[in-house]
Amino acid sequence: MSEKAIYVCAKWEVQEGKLDAVLTILKETAQKSSEEQGNSFYKVHQSQTDKNTLILFEGYENQSAIEFHRNSEHYKSTVVDQIIPLLKSREVILMDEII
Repeated sequence: MSEKAIYVCAKWEVQEGKLDAVLTILKETAQKSSEEQGNSFYKVHQSQTDKNTLILFEGYENQSAIEFHRNSEHYKSTVVDQIIPLLKSREVILMDEII
């Protein structure tokens, strides 16, 4: 039995005045994440009603690919060390495709 693909939906609420900094760092993160083995896509969206709300939609081939991503040096140095401190809130939902 092959492992299922896993999708991530993350909602980030950026602190007032920190959006440009987050977007600059996020460009590097998105590029490096997209290049990881097991990454299907890494998309960043911005709310039409609140520019400080970002939605990240990511696809991974399996659980191992997500674990590789979360343990990667670039994820730790950009998302964990630099971006998370600039957020008001962060919600991450892991999803399986069912239909």
